[in-house]
Formats: sequence, structure tokens, C-alpha cells
Amino acid sequence: MKYILMHRETVVAVLSVNDISGTVYRVDDVLQPAHLPIGLYAPDHKELAKNLNLWLAGRTIPASRSGFHRALEDLQVQKKLQLSASTLMMKCFALSLSDQYWLNPAEQPLEWSKVNFYNNDFSEDVGNILFGQIPQQDSIDLASPCNTSDGWLKKKWKILNCQRVLVKGGSGMAQQEPFNEVVASLLCRKVGIPHVEYSLLFEGDKPYSVCPNMTTDRQDFVSAYYIFSAFPRADGVSAYDHFLACCEKLGIPDVPERLQQMMILDYLICNQDRHFGNFGAIRDAVTLEWVGFAPIFDSGTSLWFDQYASKIDALADAPAKPFAATQQAQLALARDGLPALNLAALDDCKDEVLAIFEQAHFGEPNRANILVDALAVRCKILQAKQ
Repeated sequence: MKYILMHRETVVAVLSVNDISGTVYRVDDVLQPAHLPIGLYAPDHKELAKNLNLWLAGRTIPASRSGFHRALEDLQVQKKLQLSASTLMMKCFALSLSDQYWLNPAEQPLEWSKVNFYNNDFSEDVGNILFGQIPQQDSIDLASPCNTSDGWLKKKWKILNCQRVLVKGGSGMAQQEPFNEVVASLLCRKVGIPHVEYSLLFEGDKPYSVCPNMTTDRQDFVSAYYIFSAFPRADGVSAYDHFLACCEKLGIPDVPERLQQMMILDYLICNQDRHFGNFGAIRDAVTLEWVGFAPIFDSGTSLWFDQYASKIDALADAPAKPFAATQQAQLALARDGLPALNLAALDDCKDEVLAIFEQAHFGEPNRANILVDALAVRCKILQAKQ
């Protein structure tokens, strides 16, 4: 079936796509190469089709998503619906709340103004299904931005008070990640790092983090992965230097300062999972001009979330991503950013952090206090390096 790759209202390319699997088996024409997703340009249509398939695969719910396979099984048993991550993506025409790209059926074309999730209501059916709640009604509306959300933690998009928000859960016994997101927001506010603001939401006895969408209806979030892939990496060039060079060639402003701030925060909270998919830059989808580095988001896999309280050691070095294997080594890349941050503001945050963690039911005695004390030690270490 023919689909038009659209960038908002701009016709980018004509594609032949399997509308069940979402596989691009041929690129028929490219009309606006400048509007192709960053990092996907290829010298021939065959290579572009390969790149588009990898890109579209990234717009599907990953197999590792908590509860996803169980949700699909329940749908098959209770509703006789056989769905996959790819068919869910195609049900919403690959529309997202992260950027303005989508697939428009060529034979029955749709209007951006009537289908985009930024300005139109969307069903909560898919989000509820992903949270283990199969709708009672016979008819299920599968048009949802949840279909194109990535990440392994349970999550869903909702409209709350006319605002698009992402609701995300935790993992393991402690379910600590939502609380970590709120603590990371607090620390960013204290020291002056641009960030997405997180709050807590409880549904039943389960904690979730809630954050507003960071893009508008004319902005694209471009992940660091695609920025990093925009140009070939020369032999002997570090990942850090190559990423900075790519940003400079693309014209993304203020990257070194903002990248250093991100790595300083990750050192402070021992973030173990700052991969190339959860940071990046924001671009204007109409003018193609860069707005700048994206605000910090997705900091939940931190603060010893997967360790028993008795094993937490604030003085120990910790694994890091994406530019070095340890937090100490990565902080060395960010030292120039330390003087610009108000690290003295961390002195009075201990009670506020404790108030956040005390809302949790960690299942371990005194875990909240141990976490607060460990974070306080990290604050002192970072201040001493300033």
C-alpha cells in the first residue's frame, strides 16, 4: 500500500509499505529530502528504505516493555484481537507526541490538522490496556500516541486538564523510579538545569511519575542517536567529541554547556541509563531551525534504584552512559560546566528529598533515609569538585 511520509503538512517521500507489519519495501520518490528525519538520508532509495525501517521500528512499543506481552495475550483472549507492536503503530499512522512525522495513506489521504495528537483528543483505550486494564466495551479505539512510545517501563499518554502528559511506572519491589524523577526535577531546579518537571501520581497503591509533553505541535525531538548518526565518525575520535562535532555541523546551539549539565546531574544521582535515546535536541518542524538542546528528562534509573538499601555506597564509583563507563570518568568530561551551577543550593534540599521518598512504600525499613543520606554525600563530593 502507498503511504506518504509527512512532516506535519509537508510531503516528504512516497513509500510502499506493508500496512500490517509497517515494513517499507520500496521508496518510490523523495520530494523534500531536507525534511527527512535527521540521520536517515541515504544516497539511494534502497539504503533509505533500510534506514526508514530501522527508524519506524523505533516508533513501536519495544518487546521489553513491562506488561506488554501480557496485554497482547489478554486482548487476544478477551477481545479476539491479534495485535503486535507494528500493527499498533500503523493503526495510528505512526503519529507521535515526540515529533511531527507520520504516514498518510495515499489512496485515502488524511489532514494533519484533524489527526495529530497535539490538537485532537485521543483514546485512552491503548494506555489502559498497557496498564493491564482491558476495556469492557466491545469496540476498542486504537488511535493513540501510546502506540509509538518507546522505553521498557510501563507508560501511557493521557490528557489531564487539556495538557498532554506522560504517566510512567517503576520496576521491582521498590518501584522507585517515579520518585527518582521527582527528585531529579527538584535538584535541577535547585542548581539551575533546564529540565522537564515531574510530579507523582498514585493509582491504587501504584506510584507513577507524570510529566508534560516537552514538544509543541511544530517541534521535533531528535534523539542523540540520530544526531550521532548524522555524520560518519572518524577513527580515533571519542564518542563525546564526535557527538559535539555532529551538533556543531547541524547548527544546534549551546550543546557543550547543556551536555555538561546533564553529565553533572547524572554523576550526582548515579544515573545508570542515560542512553542515546533519552537525550537530544529540539528542532522547528516548519523552518527546520534548531531550538536547542532538549530539557533533561527520563532520569528514573538512578539513585541506587535496583540495590538493597544495605548495599548502597555513596562513595563508590558507579556505571555511566553514554560517553564513559564510569561516573568519575564521565564527570571529567563535564568539569568546565561545574562553575556555572549553583551547587550551594543543594545544602538545603535534604528535607525536601526526604518528603518525596517518604511517600513511597519501598518494602525496606529506613530506605528513604538511607537514600537521602547517600544523596547528601554525593552533593558534598560534587561541591568539593567545583
